[in-house]
Amino acid sequence: MLNEKYLIIHADDIGMCHSVNAATFRAMTEGVVSSGSVMVPCPWFPEAAAWARENPDADLGIHLTLTSEWRYYRWRPIAPLDRVPTLVDDEGFMWRSTREVIEHAKPEEVELEIRAQIERALAFGMKPTHTDSHMGTLFYDLRFFEIYVRVSRDYGIPPMLMELTPEQVELARQMGVDLPKRMAAYVKEGPYLDRLILSAEGKTLKERTADFYRLLETITPGVTELIVHLMQDDEEGRNIAGSWQQRYYELLICTAPETRSRIERLGIKLVGHRHLKELRSM
Repeated sequence: MLNEKYLIIHADDIGMCHSVNAATFRAMTEGVVSSGSVMVPCPWFPEAAAWARENPDADLGIHLTLTSEWRYYRWRPIAPLDRVPTLVDDEGFMWRSTREVIEHAKPEEVELEIRAQIERALAFGMKPTHTDSHMGTLFYDLRFFEIYVRVSRDYGIPPMLMELTPEQVELARQMGVDLPKRMAAYVKEGPYLDRLILSAEGKTLKERTADFYRLLETITPGVTELIVHLMQDDEEGRNIAGSWQQRYYELLICTAPETRSRIERLGIKLVGHRHLKELRSM
């Protein structure tokens, strides 16, 4: 058991669009974001990969992606469509929801696609510190979860694994999945998180900031990951995501000097996924 409080502030969805990239790069260089993961199938992945090559110390993983959730801004698999037909909807894009992936996708096609995403990230010069799953899709089906862990380890990339909170267990049960039975056999085999916080809440900047700071107060000894989704206030982001404003608020929070000051006052140490193995050996 670790005696210090370690926190990974993790930005999801890098590569989704330029607005997300620019916001996340700023928060990683000027703010408190200590890690992030990149969506390889998305249009702005090449920009994210270039930034990763130019910033080799940045803690960046692969946000393995099987869903394409936005109304008009969408993406397709990396693998040839004729080899992964169950991974796409009638329009030829990835399914919009996790539930649709679980209902339609064949495990062998899921494996083919996530291998293709990892191969492309490596081909673009990335050195991923971890893998995780966009919208948690790979965690909500036993077949997909086992593929996620096995394939990540095949490439020597630690998969993001965590101790489960009651909230995560309940969410999975609503989807008909028994997470504890599945994950218990894996979580101790490699670096893992003690706690995963999916996001701060709040519709206004004031509300979201207050909840973010409240969450910081709840950090206990061990390794916690707090997920953020960042975006600039620009035309691109406004036209893609209905949640653009909340994402912009999180950018403001993550780059505010007060946020770093609070983290320091609370005795929290910011780390990335590359530090997990060392921390677990302590």
